[in-house]
Amino acid sequence: MISACHLYPDLLNLYGDRGNIIAFRQRCEWRNIPVKIKSISLGDKIEFKDYDFVFLGGGSDREQNLIAADLMKRRDRLKDAIEGGLVVLAICGGYQLLGKYYQTAEGKQIPCLDILDLYTTAGSKRLVGNLVVEVKLGGKPLKVVGFENHSGRTYTRSVKPLGKVLCGSGNNGSDGLEGARYKNVYCSYLHGPLLPKNSGLTDRLISLALKRRGMEYHLKQLDDSLEESARRVMLDRLGLRM
Repeated sequence: MISACHLYPDLLNLYGDRGNIIAFRQRCEWRNIPVKIKSISLGDKIEFKDYDFVFLGGGSDREQNLIAADLMKRRDRLKDAIEGGLVVLAICGGYQLLGKYYQTAEGKQIPCLDILDLYTTAGSKRLVGNLVVEVKLGGKPLKVVGFENHSGRTYTRSVKPLGKVLCGSGNNGSDGLEGARYKNVYCSYLHGPLLPKNSGLTDRLISLALKRRGMEYHLKQLDDSLEESARRVMLDRLGLRM
């Protein structure tokens, strides 16, 4: 059984990001893969080492400040679990929280979890619109689609980006990169939500979670005709090929 954790679902669901955990669970259930999802909020006890997959979404500045204070108390355990292969998907504000710091427009640096080698600065203008990123999964390129809406500019250092921007702004609108990857951690500014729109990425996360659980499992092919059709429509609108 895959053991999954949804962090702060009551606070971090700004753009319907809970759809990511729904898609993860559904694609497991369609394959008869048992999955148990536990919701964790402020002050709840959690042992990250006991989980295979953790999802962290985005929220408003007020909510993220509350969560940052709570997560800081759990930071070392989360970092240890990540180093041990925990699979994590972090979106938007959740992505920023995993970095070193967030610098406000006034120049004040707000410490973050310092798990990933990246940082975020406040931008004067929001980056909003459709976003397409070329991501390599298992050595094969995949065009991942979604929608971005963020004012923060994130800059990766030694950590690898999730992929290369084909359309949109991505991390900061200047370096052509989007998201971050470290071990089994996947970070992105892509909403939509991300996983329902991109079944290939969902299956990648499921495979990694199964591997962490010690299960060698070949994922049965699902009928993704509707998902692929929706992705194709979006790419066509943006003048891109599948």
